[in-house]
Amino acid sequence: MATPRTTPSRPDGFTLEVVELIGAVVARYHEEYEEAAAGHALTGAQAKLLSLLSLEPLPMRRLAQRLKCEPSNVTGIVDRLEARGLVERRPDPSDRRVKLAAATDEGRRVARGLQESLRFARAPLAGLSDPERVALRDALRRMLEPESGE
Repeated sequence: MATPRTTPSRPDGFTLEVVELIGAVVARYHEEYEEAAAGHALTGAQAKLLSLLSLEPLPMRRLAQRLKCEPSNVTGIVDRLEARGLVERRPDPSDRRVKLAAATDEGRRVARGLQESLRFARAPLAGLSDPERVALRDALRRMLEPESGE
């Protein structure tokens, strides 16, 4: 079945509807993520930082890049999480001048609890069949790929 195509200068009605639906999904995700973070006595920014650090220790500069904020903001977030025993600073083994922020065991436990408490990640997707979920995943991946020289 053919799908509507659009030019970059003038999207058609179908494209506008898809964009609105993506916006609604993003808004719902952010709302539920903030609720899940609050359930763990975290702000959304603290939860995002802790989730990143639960995967691997990162230098403050890289955290700022990933969170798309100023390094001074990251320092304050790390300070607050460190005071709660969720994050620690440690020297980078490859460059002792650089400090890494790393999740503690308790921080990783809280990050797992945060992920498990996200209703959005389960309920709506559970209603899709496996082939629909695969198609959705693949379409989202294509949307996020860098443009291929068009």
